[in-house]
Amino acid sequence: MGLPLKGLRVIDLTKDFAGPFCTMILSDLGAEVIKVEKPGSGDETRAWGPPFVKGLSYYFLSLNRSKKSITLNLKSSAAQKIIRQLVQDSDILVESFRPGTMSQFKLDHSSLRKINKALVYCSISGFGQTGPYRDRPGYDIVAFAMSGIMSSTGEEDRPPIRVSVPVADIAAGQYASTAILACLSRRLVSGRGEYIDISLYDSIVSWLTYLASYYFATGKEPQRLGSAHPSIVPYQAFKARDGNLIVAVGNDLQWQTFCRTLGLEKLLKDNRLRTNPGRVRNRKTLIPIVSKLLKTRNVAYWNKLLAQKRVPAAPVYKIKDVVKDPQVKQRKLFETSKSEIPWLASPIKFLKKEKHYSSPAPHLGQHTKAVLLELGYSGKSVRKLAIDGTI
Repeated sequence: MGLPLKGLRVIDLTKDFAGPFCTMILSDLGAEVIKVEKPGSGDETRAWGPPFVKGLSYYFLSLNRSKKSITLNLKSSAAQKIIRQLVQDSDILVESFRPGTMSQFKLDHSSLRKINKALVYCSISGFGQTGPYRDRPGYDIVAFAMSGIMSSTGEEDRPPIRVSVPVADIAAGQYASTAILACLSRRLVSGRGEYIDISLYDSIVSWLTYLASYYFATGKEPQRLGSAHPSIVPYQAFKARDGNLIVAVGNDLQWQTFCRTLGLEKLLKDNRLRTNPGRVRNRKTLIPIVSKLLKTRNVAYWNKLLAQKRVPAAPVYKIKDVVKDPQVKQRKLFETSKSEIPWLASPIKFLKKEKHYSSPAPHLGQHTKAVLLELGYSGKSVRKLAIDGTI
């Protein structure tokens, strides 16, 4: 069985992280993704380095596997014509320009739906196509700072911190791909496409989840607790002799097993700690006791001991540990080739599908000529477009 989106074509007019992350998901699901980039420099992330691998930045490599790259100067009427030609036989268009820019190019949804009424068109921006912040530039850390989540990160009496990967970008890219797939499903019945408006800010605010509920229930801001959980105890990282160990005691039965496994039966006699709400209220009494014990042995010792009793725990891996992990290897989460550095594979698994191998990210304009020839342009016409600065 082929991948679910095999035979569908995506026009990718995005750059940076959120949009390319969305279209990479679509590519992983089998769609042909034609990434349209600015001549000369291309996607901004091509310059986000070092390191660079064979001229490609590590950042760009992480977001653009299995795509085709063509270069078009969208300010050119000839380039706009090429996009409209591509749209005729495409299924999805994703763009991440400043709101209003695509209208200036006459490549907005209302213009392109006249060419292809079945087109699913998705715009990704910092703050959305409407609202008082519509025209603000939006990067991940801006949306994250304004989401309310960043204020709850880090440790008490220390500054808030960003997550080491761009969570607002990832959230927007995931929501965009989900919305696109939903619209494709409805198109099977209606025959019509749809317009989707996704913003980084909307997406990361939606990730507040229980933090928002906590605020509405109490009127208080969540505390900064480092790796600890506001409503489950013990549920955090602890220092062992040689590293850090996560313990995640999610219910009272696990608490009882945890105490017996670690020889902390005396804690089971403390009625203040008998239930999770009690442990939350008395975390400052409990956590120092657990911390003191866990410092006496290595991570591997505690991890093995707790795993044997099915108490949720894990070492805090470095990336080199992730790469070596047998579960990661068995699930084939990294792909390799003889000529390229390893790259992440799609985490989506299907029961039955034909063998599919992703390819590394493309060099700038690698597929321009081939795509234009498929559209019916002659070699002479392609050379003229290059001379004119259109490609």
